[in-house]
Amino acid sequence: MIAETVCSAVSAAGLGIAVVTAYRKRFLAAARIAAYSLIPVGLVMTGVVDWLADTAFSPTAWAGFGVLGLSWVLFATTRVVERRRGGTRRERKAARAAAQPEAVAPAASAPSLDQGPRPAARPAPASRGDDDFSDIEAILKKHGI
Repeated sequence: MIAETVCSAVSAAGLGIAVVTAYRKRFLAAARIAAYSLIPVGLVMTGVVDWLADTAFSPTAWAGFGVLGLSWVLFATTRVVERRRGGTRRERKAARAAAQPEAVAPAASAPSLDQGPRPAARPAPASRGDDDFSDIEAILKKHGI
């Protein structure tokens, strides 16, 4: 009964402030104040205030809030630990498997567009001529071009 009276008084005061604000030609602010001031009356009319009053004086309800708080703390703690370790167990297992080197076949380093056996590379001549293109020619021969 007291809660309903207090909510009605708060709403009446808020509507009074909204009227004064509208008188000062600040209609948008007045509408916003009126909207906020109607919330307590709406909560009384829907029965939320009675439910809150019954909950506030119920030890079982407070124990339930304590259990909910404990579950939230446990959830937050596990998330922090999970982030520090680097993910879930499945993600860590996949990361360990990816970190282990796999066996590589000897021909795996060959180019994918293999055109058959290549001629043996000719060693570069010991004495280089004055020709500027000899280095380029050697590189082209090395690649089979």
